[in-house]
Amino acid sequence: MSENDVLVSIKNLGVSFYSEDGIAKAVQDVSFSISKGKTFALVGESGCGKSVTALSIMKLIPFPPGEIVSGSIYFKDKNLLELSPKRMRTIRGNKIAMIFQEPMTSLNPVYSIGDQIAEAIMLHQHKTDEQAWADSVGVLKQVGISDPERRVYEYPHQLSGGMRQRVMIAMAISCRPELLIADEPTTALDVTIQMQILDLLDELQEQNDMSILLITHDLGIVAERAHKVAVMYASRIVEIAGCRALFDEALHPYTQGLLKSLPRLGVNKKRLDTIPGSVPEPLHFPEGCKFHPRCPLGNKDNRCRSVEPDLREVKPGRFAACWRVQGYQTEKERLEYGTKFGK
Repeated sequence: MSENDVLVSIKNLGVSFYSEDGIAKAVQDVSFSISKGKTFALVGESGCGKSVTALSIMKLIPFPPGEIVSGSIYFKDKNLLELSPKRMRTIRGNKIAMIFQEPMTSLNPVYSIGDQIAEAIMLHQHKTDEQAWADSVGVLKQVGISDPERRVYEYPHQLSGGMRQRVMIAMAISCRPELLIADEPTTALDVTIQMQILDLLDELQEQNDMSILLITHDLGIVAERAHKVAVMYASRIVEIAGCRALFDEALHPYTQGLLKSLPRLGVNKKRLDTIPGSVPEPLHFPEGCKFHPRCPLGNKDNRCRSVEPDLREVKPGRFAACWRVQGYQTEKERLEYGTKFGK
């Protein structure tokens, strides 16, 4: 992938939240890039830092208590973290847009649907009220809402969950963004509506040559939609790979556990496989590899319990943060490991 193909490049991103109990490091040393016109999936259990990463791209981390403490986020040739609030407002909602997890709490209950869509169009596209209203009707039609001329006058509480999600998508694409961040875009929707929403995103991506950052814990969705996947666990990226390569051969034990928990056609099991335990809280991360208390291999290796592995390229285009996968990269590491742990 050449530099000209990269739309967004995140390097060594760190985000912390400050409280009376201490510093919660919600995101640590996160790095990945998103190609133009492609779908990049960020997956993992709840509490791993996926949404915080997305909010960092939008510069919507609330301060206080949160703060972006390190790293860079380049959108084309601009480091978003260096932009002033005024400059960032010209990009947020215009060049980069986001679909939030819960549409009912993201839509303003006291303004009509048309008013909320038109506001973004007038702000970023500098159009008149009449033009923005006409565009609002057009974008509602584009996302498959029937009778959009009437719907623009309705309020969020008058719409179903699927309709509200379509309105959120309409607001996000109203200015034809180059990057769309979809944070759990099908949460709380039934299966039929989920597929309609995902198909809609695919169509919009093809029409507008739009990049998508898809944040989800549903690997079934990832398998069908993503071009590249990053697996996140306890504030860090633990594996990055092309979608097909990841599903053909997951390298990190956490990724393997996620894939084993998926139901499969033709496999008759009374219970699905599960990963024991839960994601640790940011205030109480374990030493060493954060996954080792839940890992079937981690407790057998002193290195896993004591030293956290970096994300490294272990095969062409494959990155993993696991001592078992990486082995000893250099003779120096082998000697250091033997000296420290007596092996």
